[in-house]
Amino acid sequence: MGNLSLFFLLLLVSGLFLSHAASAGSIPDDLRLPSTSAFPRASAKKLIRALNLIPKDASPESTVGFSSDASQNRIFERRFRFPGLSDGISVDDLGHRAGYYSLPHTHDARMFYLFFKSRNSNKDPIVIWLTGGPGCSSELAVFYENGPFSIADNMSLVWNQFGWDQASNLIYVDQPTGTGFSYSSDKRDLRHNEKGVSDDLYDFLQAFFAEHSEYAENDFYITGESYAGHYIPAFASRVHQGNKDKEGIHINLKGFAIGNGLTDPAIQYKAYTDYALDMGIIKESDYKRINKIYPTCELAIKLCGTSGTVSCLASYLVCNTIFSSIMRIAGNANYYDIRKQCEGSLCYDFSNMEKFLNLKSVRETLGVGDIEFVSCSPTVYEAMLTDWMRNLEVGIPALLEDGIQLLVYAGEYDLICNWLGNSRWVHAMEWSGQSGFVSSSEIPFLVDGVEAGLLKTHGSLSFLKVHDAGHMVPMDQPKAALEMLKRWTQGKLAEDSTSSVNLDAEM
Repeated sequence: MGNLSLFFLLLLVSGLFLSHAASAGSIPDDLRLPSTSAFPRASAKKLIRALNLIPKDASPESTVGFSSDASQNRIFERRFRFPGLSDGISVDDLGHRAGYYSLPHTHDARMFYLFFKSRNSNKDPIVIWLTGGPGCSSELAVFYENGPFSIADNMSLVWNQFGWDQASNLIYVDQPTGTGFSYSSDKRDLRHNEKGVSDDLYDFLQAFFAEHSEYAENDFYITGESYAGHYIPAFASRVHQGNKDKEGIHINLKGFAIGNGLTDPAIQYKAYTDYALDMGIIKESDYKRINKIYPTCELAIKLCGTSGTVSCLASYLVCNTIFSSIMRIAGNANYYDIRKQCEGSLCYDFSNMEKFLNLKSVRETLGVGDIEFVSCSPTVYEAMLTDWMRNLEVGIPALLEDGIQLLVYAGEYDLICNWLGNSRWVHAMEWSGQSGFVSSSEIPFLVDGVEAGLLKTHGSLSFLKVHDAGHMVPMDQPKAALEMLKRWTQGKLAEDSTSSVNLDAEM
């Protein structure tokens, strides 16, 4: 089939999808087509659960600090202490805050966030965490990955000795609008691309540092995982550009870290079959058959580029047949950790978090009124489909050249954003240090003298393959993840491992 014929086929397929999505109100007005056909939402339903854009009973009056005449450029927050938290620590000593920021460049959107003061020092770096999805709440990370505590079955909280608040001041944000406790009363506030997402986050940061000037000069790092492989480079570029243009408060951006992320789809989708074959998920015959899809996927991604719309939806549909073909063979395997079986709508049981965050006492503590919390939103997921297949690697080299540190890390047992695809795009990225990075030696990443991963680093760029971990590295290897954060933010990521390697060589 020629490229032109293929292009029209892609347009037809995406047109069918658009006509369904437009009728559901999740596609921008300029992309809507007449509703002539329905398209199944199986992909979104498989990955995430339902949540309306406008949460039940949400209103400015029901949330912390808001009133009908509230300023559109202010943060409203409160200090809080979760019910069920052991130890008699005071609210002031904890320094935990929950808040809403009324986003200025929206019709009626409020962004929810949590802030946890470092248990070590106020001078520790500020680290912001973005969970992916798109449309999954960062509270997933708070309670199951690198937050200060986890939830016991009796709904009490247990301190996490490997929480990242041991080494940083932590911000978790529910974004884009419609995710977690963030909400709007106007569907036009849904975001469809990284410009909208990163502008909202930048506006929030400016307001946060204006409110908390005592942290404004701290080193600042952007972190996250999964679809945040899109969010993070765009957000880092937005912050860096804002600093260059002297737009407001200077944000002391030092680095950004992507965990098991989706950043360069063309390279990462090609790696699916290689990883699946290497790990014994598929056979050689399956490998050859599924690989026949990739040339069409590759062309579709090229047509999408960095700013396509209809073509990006088409590439999403075409390319994800590669992943779905592998999963038909894998059966009920957990695509976030191939060692396990998929349990529940997110392949993990996060029900304790939803129960906890929907307790009346917890909602009152956080100031979210009667908003019902759900982990992930298909509404947000579908709204971002035009963004999914865009290449976010393109903005990273400029950041590296200006000395902004990048750490890409990946658990070795994740399929959906596997380490192989991440390693390949990192190695293929063109920047002044590319040859030095490619030729640099791989060294063991040691934690307590034991190899916890394999590290490659040169200049501003580091890549870490984490052993015995899946998609959610801080959940599977909390001690190694905390050690990774500490060393990276201190500029010592390879230091302990290098000294050990040199000692072995001398012996």
